[in-house]
This record gives sequence, C-alpha cells and structure tokens, in this order.
Amino acid sequence: MSAPATATARTALVIIDMQMGMAERIAAGREVAVAQAPENMARILALFRARGLPVIHVHHDEPGTAFAKDSPGGAPMPCALPLGTEAVFWKSGSSAFAGTGLDRHLRCHGIDRIVLVGAVAAFCITSTTRAAFDLGFSVILPGDALLGFDLPAHDGGRLDAAVVHRVTLSLLGADFAQLTTTDQVAGLLLP
Repeated sequence: MSAPATATARTALVIIDMQMGMAERIAAGREVAVAQAPENMARILALFRARGLPVIHVHHDEPGTAFAKDSPGGAPMPCALPLGTEAVFWKSGSSAFAGTGLDRHLRCHGIDRIVLVGAVAAFCITSTTRAAFDLGFSVILPGDALLGFDLPAHDGGRLDAAVVHRVTLSLLGADFAQLTTTDQVAGLLLP
C-alpha cells in the first residue's frame, strides 16, 4: 500500500502526454470522463509555479501517429505549455519512467513524491503510477485532473468514460497512490 504523503516530502508535478493529439480526440467528440480536467491541470500547474516547485513534462513520441514528436499532435496543449526552465522528457512507451531518465532526474533533485496529472488515466497514468510506486516514490493523484476516455469493450460494446475512470482510480487508490482532487492539492504541499 502506498505510504501517506507527508508535508515534508520534496514534491514535483509530473504532467503526462498533454499534447494536441489529446485535444484532437476531445474535439472529435470522444467521450471524456472529466470535462474540466485540462483546466484543473492548468490550476495545479499554476500552483506549482507560484510556489516555485519543480514541474516536469513527459510527452509521448510515436512516429507515424498523432503523437509524433514533430507533428502538430505532438505539440503541448495550451493548458500545459512547458517553460524553458522546466524539464521535458519524451517517451515512446506507456510509463513515463521507461527509457526516459525521469527516475534519475527525480532522484538527482531530491524528489520523493510526485503529483501526477495528464492523460490517459487508464493507460499512461496507470503505468506511470505503478512504476513510480515500484521505484519508491509516493504518488498523489488528483482524479479530476486526469483525462480519461471511453473504451471499446471486449464483447463489442463500449465502456463509458466515467466508469473506466472510476475503476482506474479505484485500482490505483487501493495500493499505488493517494487519491485527491485539484482543490485538495495545495493543502498537501509545503507552503
């Protein structure tokens, strides 16, 4: 079970896959679990910047898809534009830790806890949360700052985005992360 987050932990914000390819999915009418997730991410990002806390962006690079690094879909969404002083990592797999140097970066900066926001809750957020836990990091997961979509079901139907989101958060909150909301994040950080 994930250790409770403490106010003395060195905390960084890690933003996963908030790229224009996600905005294109939303604009195309894909069902979203939390419509205000991008705005909530922007609020958390502003909080970390205002407090001078580390912000790390992890983007997906998959050549030949909407998330290719040099394609329009690979560009950051306006709600999560990196500043020149913020670390940016590129990944080609699901977990933000796989082959990116994120683990080393966090440890070199004395970070032992992350607030994780971004996309997609049932995929890259899940694998990153589990990897972070396995590597010994505490994870704070504001569920209303995560993009989640509907999914095709194994029987040919569809799984509603809210159901997928609820199940995903329930699984992660059971052992791997401290679940919270955007409004509660500020109270979990050092002043």
